[in-house]
Amino acid sequence: MRGGWEIKKLGEVCEIKPPKKEAKEKLKENELVTFLPMEDLGIVAKTIIPVKEKLLKEVVGSYTYFADNDVLLAKITPCFENGKIGIARNLTNGIGFGSSEYLVFRSKGKVFEDYLFYYLSRETFREEGRKNMTGAVGHKRVSKEFIDNYKIPIPPLPEQQRIVAILDEAFEAIAKAKSNAEQNLKNAKELFESYLQGVFENKGVDWVEKTLGEVYDVRDGTHDSPKYQEEGFPLITSKNLKKDLLNYDNVNYISEKDYININKRSKVDKGDILFAMIGTIGNPVVIQDEPNFAIKNVALFKVPQSQNSNFLKYYLDAKSTINQMISDAKGTTQKFVGLGYLRGFRILLPPLIEQKFIVQKLDALSSETKKLEGIYQQKLADLEELKKSILQKAFSGELKTEREVEV
Repeated sequence: MRGGWEIKKLGEVCEIKPPKKEAKEKLKENELVTFLPMEDLGIVAKTIIPVKEKLLKEVVGSYTYFADNDVLLAKITPCFENGKIGIARNLTNGIGFGSSEYLVFRSKGKVFEDYLFYYLSRETFREEGRKNMTGAVGHKRVSKEFIDNYKIPIPPLPEQQRIVAILDEAFEAIAKAKSNAEQNLKNAKELFESYLQGVFENKGVDWVEKTLGEVYDVRDGTHDSPKYQEEGFPLITSKNLKKDLLNYDNVNYISEKDYININKRSKVDKGDILFAMIGTIGNPVVIQDEPNFAIKNVALFKVPQSQNSNFLKYYLDAKSTINQMISDAKGTTQKFVGLGYLRGFRILLPPLIEQKFIVQKLDALSSETKKLEGIYQQKLADLEELKKSILQKAFSGELKTEREVEV
């Protein structure tokens, strides 16, 4: 810690939750104020853009009060854990009201609000807060005691402003770099999707139109709910189908007896395709290895030797296919496509040799696309690490010049 810096508790340098009576003293009940619901508070977004207004009398009773230059922080999970925080500025008549789940910090004069914003934006603060939450699962909140006693390094105000100026410039550059990387990632995905779509739109003269049920043995898994146990045979459902692979992270296990009974109806073999048909629709996966699992509420396409499994997988992955199925899906709370619908769904099929050629080209492009996605995703991860590093330096007195934080 550099000379001239102090360590203070938040409760010492901030008024936390200023009293509502201030609003009543400044405004009449029929005057407008900014209204900021939780969904309008950004994720680590310094600038709050107020878009809603209400009369003071409509909000003063049950909502949280704040004023221009107060720092707002969501105290309830998952909003706190996600980093919902911002500085209230340009409020209607200088006053705002919002969610009862806001913590409001008002400087007593020793801390610059932008400096406080950046300090409370740190991931380490959220991690410590998460450990000190109280309440029921799903409704846990950071405790008042934790907030009041949380310590903050306080340099002189000119140093705080210098730090904020450097952080503003660095974070603006990081935001721009992130936006570019996210756009490049999006472009890479869209390029592959566009090419994939073109394959099925530009059919050859020898392509034939069939229903999926005419070409493939289309089944689904059990509709029953077998008893789960600590270990045994995995039961694959839609939640376990991810992009091109099976995810076993949250899989449930069943007994050998249930595994055998389910597989009498819908045994999965190597080369088959699984397809999510309830809730999420899509995410086709080609089974690459001999399976040791059963399936529930998942479509199963058994592919004959006269057809190519990966060609069908790409067809089921095409945006036009998924969009059509989602449009036709039934159900209100949870969309689904039935077995009869899938069997009657139409497909254009080239000869097997052409299917293999198409798959070869798509595999090559998919591989290159995934390489690009990996590069851009790593860039995004590196930028997040850079933000953490800059913040760590800023509040330990190690941030000296702008050059140290170049993106």
